[in-house]
Amino acid sequence: MIIYLCRHGQTTGDIEDRYGGDYEDHLTDLGKIQAEELARKLQNRRIQKIFTSSRIRAQETAKIISDILKVDVEIVHDLRERNHYGILTGLIKSHAKKEHPDLVEKLSNHRIAITGAEDYESFGQRVTAGLEKITARDLDTVCIISHGGPIRFIFREIINFGEIDISDCAYAKLIWEYKRLSVLDLNGITKK
Repeated sequence: MIIYLCRHGQTTGDIEDRYGGDYEDHLTDLGKIQAEELARKLQNRRIQKIFTSSRIRAQETAKIISDILKVDVEIVHDLRERNHYGILTGLIKSHAKKEHPDLVEKLSNHRIAITGAEDYESFGQRVTAGLEKITARDLDTVCIISHGGPIRFIFREIINFGEIDISDCAYAKLIWEYKRLSVLDLNGITKK
């Protein structure tokens, strides 16, 4: 199976500099343009189905791509972003730093769960389960719209690629064969 693993476009939370994660926000006008550009990059790739996170920003990205590629979309809740920010979720980062400097400091370690956050192990199990649901399907080529957190987890823990930087509407072309996920191509994703 060929998998185009994609991040959603720019969001209102991005430009407001908020802690996202479990925060529901929408694509900006630029985010919508990014999604259209991503759809054009994915044209003629024989994508049979789009799987998307249940978060609004991912669904909006998937809808734009679906409209252009004429492919059905299916929501996979396990692909949603991690609630890494707990009680800081939705706060503007500069305000959070002033009000909760100790919690903000802990966020630099992705394995630490602050108050109200989803722990890393549970998050990983959820993302892995979501990916397994998709790879078990009888499809040749799919597109997954998710978030920075799940994509970084997949690269770090499943592919053993290491840490990555990932831009809005970036994608990785992956192959799932012999119960193993490997990287074929990267667009907007770089190794740190």
